Parts: sequence; structure tokens; C-alpha cells
Amino acid sequence: QVQLVESGGGLVQAGGSLRLSCAACGIRVSFNAMGWYRQAPGKQRELVGQFTSSGRTGYADSVKGRFTISRDGTKNTVYLQMTSLKAEDTAVYYCNVVPGVSGYWGQGTQVTVSS
Repeated sequence: QVQLVESGGGLVQAGGSLRLSCAACGIRVSFNAMGWYRQAPGKQRELVGQFTSSGRTGYADSVKGRFTISRDGTKNTVYLQMTSLKAEDTAVYYCNVVPGVSGYWGQGTQVTVSS
């Protein structure tokens, strides 16, 4: 059974930084295409950063240059370092494989950026 547990969210002022963590059980983050998604109120869930199965990274245009995805195979954890945060980054952030599998969604972690 796959379980993905996100943490690290919180309230931060615009321009600040946060690092999100996604601890995985039942799946090896080093051997799968993993991604960070977010869903803002009233909007669809979107993919913001990902590792492809070959290990390359990719980002949504809205976060490129500000967010960095990384992973630690020994801890089986995926991270999202977020800098220069903006009010429009406010959302619940989730991790999942890419493309997302419905049964893998966790509770997510709330990120709120105050302007």
C-alpha cells in the first residue's frame, strides 16, 4: 500500500521561503516519476515540479526559478524548496507520482503566503 505524507507548510510572508517534505511508503521515490502538485481554492490541481523517471526535473512556468524539487533515496523523501513566495502560491500542496494516481493522494500541506 502506497502512503505519501506531506509536511512543512505554514504561514509565511511574501518573499519568504518554505521547504516541503513528502515521506513515501510503499513506493521508491528514486525509481518513480515524482511530482509536487498544488490546489488553490476554486482552482484545479496543478503540477508545479517533477522528477521524470530518468531523473530530470521540470517546473511550471509560474514557479520556475523559485521552486526546486529534490529527493533523498535513503530517506525515501521528496522535497520542494520554495523561495520568493508570492500570495498566488497559497494552496494545499501534495506529492504524487506523475501522472497522479488517485489512490495515492495524501492530506497535503497548507501553504499560506500573506502579502
